[in-house]
Amino acid sequence: MKYFNLFSTVFITKGAGRILISDLQRNTSELYPLEFYDLTEELKKNSIEDILAMYDQESQDIVLEYLDILLENEYGFITEEDWDRNFPPLSYEYREPNPINDIFIETSDMSLLKRLRDSIENLEIKHLVIYSSAPFTLEEFIALDNTFSSSVLAGIEVFSPYHEKIDFSFIQELSSRTKRIYNLTFYNCLQKPLGVKRDFNFSLNFIKKDLKIASCGKVDMKYFNTNLPKILEAVNHNSCLHKKISIDVDGNIKNCPLMQESFGNIQNRSLEEALSQPGFRKYWDITKDSIEGCKDCEFRYICTDCRAYTERSHYTPEKLDISKPLKCGYNPYTNEWKEWSKNPLKQKAIRYYEIQKIK
Repeated sequence: MKYFNLFSTVFITKGAGRILISDLQRNTSELYPLEFYDLTEELKKNSIEDILAMYDQESQDIVLEYLDILLENEYGFITEEDWDRNFPPLSYEYREPNPINDIFIETSDMSLLKRLRDSIENLEIKHLVIYSSAPFTLEEFIALDNTFSSSVLAGIEVFSPYHEKIDFSFIQELSSRTKRIYNLTFYNCLQKPLGVKRDFNFSLNFIKKDLKIASCGKVDMKYFNTNLPKILEAVNHNSCLHKKISIDVDGNIKNCPLMQESFGNIQNRSLEEALSQPGFRKYWDITKDSIEGCKDCEFRYICTDCRAYTERSHYTPEKLDISKPLKCGYNPYTNEWKEWSKNPLKQKAIRYYEIQKIK
C-alpha cells in the first residue's frame, strides 16, 4: 500500500468555490479546484489504492492527475506504508510576548516622536510607521533614525511627500547614516529622481499620486502576503488590528487612525494608559472566520482585514462590526473580482464614510 503524506508546512484554506494551498516554507500560494480539498482529506486517512478503488476509471484518472500536481509542487511525498503520520503537525498557535507590535503615527513632529520613545520601549513595539503630510529634510530623517538607536524598535517605515532636494546624493547619504529605516515611500512625485535602480539599506518607492491615509483598506491580490507569522496571526487574531496602536493627525490615540473611536489624546494620555482603556482590544481577536463573506473566502488568511471601512451590515450581540470590508470587490461564491466602488449594495456605506471624496 502507498500513502501520500502532506508536508506540515503546507496550509490549505477552503473557500466556498476553491481552495488555496499555501507553502509556508516557500512563501507561495496557489489556487486549486474545490475537489482538491476532498482528496487531501481522503489522503490523510486512506491509502492511494483504497481511494482509487472508490471511483470508476474516469474519476481515477482525475485523482491520479491531482496527485501528480501535489507531488510536482512538492506539497508532500509518498511512502510504501502508513507510518502513523509521525511527522509532528505544525502548531497553529501564535504567541508574541510584547504588548504591542505596530504603531502608526500621522505626524511630521520630531518632538512628538522623541516623547514617545519611552512608551515604545515599555510596550516593546517592533515596527513604527509614519505618515507625514509635510516633507522631511535629510536632517529630519537622520534625527528620526537616531531617536531610536539602541531601541527595541526593529524597523521604521516612512510615507512622506517628495520634494526637489531628493536626489541620488540625498538617498545615498540617508542610506549610509540610518539603520532602522527599512522602507521609504515618497508620494506626489511627478518623476522618479533616480533613473537607475540602486541598492540602498532600505526599500525605496516613488508614487505620482497624492497618498491619503483614507485610501487604506483596499483588498487586492497584489497586497496578499504568504508567510508563516502573518498566516498564524490571521488564524488566531485580526490581521490588521491585533497588537496595533495609532495616533492620528490630531493626536487621538486609536487602534487604527481611520476608526472613529478614540481612547484619549497623546497630549494628556500615554500610550500605556490608552491601551488599558476598556474596549481598546475589542477587535483584536475578530478573525476572518467571523466576518461575513470573508469566512467563506479562500484568501482569508493571506488578506489583511479592515474594520475602519466596512459594509455596515452585520454585527455581533456585543455590537462588534463583523461586516465584510467595504473596499473588497471579490465574491468568494462566484470567484469573481469586480470594482467594489460600483457595487450598488455598497453605495449606502460609501455615502456614510464619504468615500466618494477620497477614493
